[in-house]
Amino acid sequence: MATLWVGSRKGLFRYDDTPGGWVSPGKPAFIAGPVTAVLDDPRDGSLYVSLYHGHFGCKLHRSDDRGKSWLELPAPAYPKSDDPDAAALEFIWTFAAGGEDEPGTIWAGTLPGGLFKSTEKGATWALNEPLWHVPGREKWFGAGYDHAGIHSILVDPRDSRHIVIGVSIGGVWITRDGGESWALGGHGLRSDYVPPGQEQDPNLQDPHLIAAAPTDPDRIWCQHHNGIFVSDDGGMNWHESTGVKPSAFGFAVAPHPTDRNRAFFAPAQKDECRLPVDARLVVTETGDGGATFRSLSNGLPQDDSYDLIYRHALVADGSGRLLAMGSTTGGLWVSGNEGADWQLLSAHLPPIACLAFAP
Repeated sequence: MATLWVGSRKGLFRYDDTPGGWVSPGKPAFIAGPVTAVLDDPRDGSLYVSLYHGHFGCKLHRSDDRGKSWLELPAPAYPKSDDPDAAALEFIWTFAAGGEDEPGTIWAGTLPGGLFKSTEKGATWALNEPLWHVPGREKWFGAGYDHAGIHSILVDPRDSRHIVIGVSIGGVWITRDGGESWALGGHGLRSDYVPPGQEQDPNLQDPHLIAAAPTDPDRIWCQHHNGIFVSDDGGMNWHESTGVKPSAFGFAVAPHPTDRNRAFFAPAQKDECRLPVDARLVVTETGDGGATFRSLSNGLPQDDSYDLIYRHALVADGSGRLLAMGSTTGGLWVSGNEGADWQLLSAHLPPIACLAFAP
């Protein structure tokens, strides 16, 4: 039985794929709490949820019994300072589990753009100082938010010390020593929102999401503000997919778990509109490494759709058979045949920020 976690503006919902169809058992957890990130740790089944309570700040919780009960944990915190401009945690944008050789290790990417590590299942946190003070950081800047933020953390399953992160707006950064030092990747990405002559500056890139192919972690997909890009060397160098219809703009990307050449995207109009092209909601898929794309729309609204899909709201399960997608207008769809057909689970959930299949 598959389980899908749905992080929304008003709580964490659960859907189970039962013999009788998808059902949502019980009430949502953290009712009315805006969920910003969810991690279902494949190593031990621990479930992590972060919430952003606005005036009351960021809260972090872990469940060790699949959501039956929750333990509140200390949220990551920036060093205390009397400086009125000192960094302070706004919210956690993403989690990532450490390697199989690192039980209890969790990474968190935050806004502002700090990377935190816990070796105690979230009981304590430490800011990665080398990245916080990396040369070139002064170029980072906010896009949809006032500050740059870390939304993607890729831990190499072959080597847990090899990590790639995506920063909006700050580019792609790579460590091969567990975060003791960082190298700037993202060569080949381009931006059209900077002054002339700076379009290729890796420090000024806005990867909306980066995601590695599970069968080949060196193959990384990027849904960038300016298009779709692919890397075959772990994020250092990239090439752009061209001629993508109906649009190369979007936020989400979900690599297929068993085929390095397949990936799914959720296109939209840029920049002011941020709506489906022609008000038709589709998922685009490539099966040849980004050379060509096709639209998947059966079961998705094809008229008057205003659904935008956020970065972490298009996901595939470990088999690749199941896909799930949630929108800013509270629509939730699942596909049981790799995107060929979609089923609407709910049209009236709160705005959806993130999804996660149980491993």
